[in-house]
Amino acid sequence: MIETLTPPLLGEELYKKVKNDFIGLNKKYIIADGNKTRRVYLDSTASTLMMGPAFRTAERFLENYSNTHSEMHFGAKICTEAYNWVHKKVLHFVKADPNEFTCFFTGSGVTSGINRMARVFSQVRPSSNIVLISIMEHHSNDLPHRKHGGQVIHIPLDTYESNLGCVNIELLEKYLKQYKDKISYVSITGISNVTGILNPVNQIASLAHDYGTNIIVDAAQMAAHAPIKMSGFKDLTKEIDSLIFSGHKTYAPGSPGTVIARKSILSNTEPEEVGGGMVDRVYENSYVVKSTFPDREEAGTPNILGSIILGASLEVLDRIGMDYILKKDLMMTNELLIKMTSISSVVIYGDTDTVNCPRAASISFNIIGMDHGLVAAILNDYYNIAVRNECFCAHPYVEQMLQQTHSDQIKKIKHIDNPWHIEPWMGMVRVSLGLYNTREDLDYFSTALNDIVQKKNWFKKQYTIDTYGNYIHKEFKFTGEEYFNMPMILDEELNR
Repeated sequence: MIETLTPPLLGEELYKKVKNDFIGLNKKYIIADGNKTRRVYLDSTASTLMMGPAFRTAERFLENYSNTHSEMHFGAKICTEAYNWVHKKVLHFVKADPNEFTCFFTGSGVTSGINRMARVFSQVRPSSNIVLISIMEHHSNDLPHRKHGGQVIHIPLDTYESNLGCVNIELLEKYLKQYKDKISYVSITGISNVTGILNPVNQIASLAHDYGTNIIVDAAQMAAHAPIKMSGFKDLTKEIDSLIFSGHKTYAPGSPGTVIARKSILSNTEPEEVGGGMVDRVYENSYVVKSTFPDREEAGTPNILGSIILGASLEVLDRIGMDYILKKDLMMTNELLIKMTSISSVVIYGDTDTVNCPRAASISFNIIGMDHGLVAAILNDYYNIAVRNECFCAHPYVEQMLQQTHSDQIKKIKHIDNPWHIEPWMGMVRVSLGLYNTREDLDYFSTALNDIVQKKNWFKKQYTIDTYGNYIHKEFKFTGEEYFNMPMILDEELNR
């Protein structure tokens, strides 16, 4: 009798199975009213929770753990094969032709990868020293280009109803024409970490290539929320030359930053990091760099375990289908926008017309008359809702939106002497979604915002501000050691 295998779950069925299977999703904390409630995690743009299947895959992998770079014993062979599989998985996930592109891991997020590629791309056109980026970039896709690429010029954004939207394609082309021979490369985010606004990266790539330059895409937010296609177009100008994303934002905390780049570009520069594994031969006074990828780009022992977690997570996302994930994401984000815009005193930043300017995952806002830090503290302390506040490592973008929306108010407070913060007006609150968030989460968050607006004066009286600008509850005290005390946990483990 031939045993038949159960076909794997795919698409919507797998989505429904996985969305409740994340580590820490049902974690409970005691809040300010004394009740113990489930955390509602709405901070996925900063870091996502770990996918359960990826976590369990890593546990099983650890039973065979060994270093890579060898196949001379069983464990080393298993680990090397698994590690190599992850590289192939990444290339498949971003639709990058393995004959043209390679993938390598570096650092713990996008920052290391973008620094690396900024150094590489600055050598492709050494006589050119201008890098075009957008005003909406995270510091990770801004500062490395200032340091390694030369002069950074920020491309303005489209404006609909006076709100900042996507990258302005017409102005991008104008800059490409104006600075044609001086442009080293273009670097653009796929999805803003502040507003969730999506940029047409392949259209931007086509323009860049039409004017003889290369493009880097910061996919830190894009990888978990939208399909990526780096190659495989009939129109080759749409291809992306290098793309970087973060595992910790892709349901794989603890995994490395991931760089995908053209082999032809990398081959023309010596690897930035040198050490074991990236050389063919070392002599007393010289060494020979490997010509094979990704070995030449990964010096030393890699983050093997983190890479396995990442590969498992990407495989699950692939099986669900990134087109399906984006569809659900756009729908949830749009529903949340509608709920939030209906609440008086809530100001949403960035274009809210999702037909002209699609948004996925992130929405930044303020409540008029309340500091962003206070709103974030209240959401945490009274509702167990995890959000983030301040400027999200995107100062120019945040400042431009705040000045555009609140210019009159800012003029009144900008020069006030406030010792705990140089610019107390400078910030927002960000709510961001992941695979695990539900309509019930959106309803609960909207109810919390309504409550805060209705009782803002009462809430203000419950807090003081410390010397660092943090809002501290006058009575409710939280200590992390009640929930995670490493020495105590080790004692419990050792005394089992």
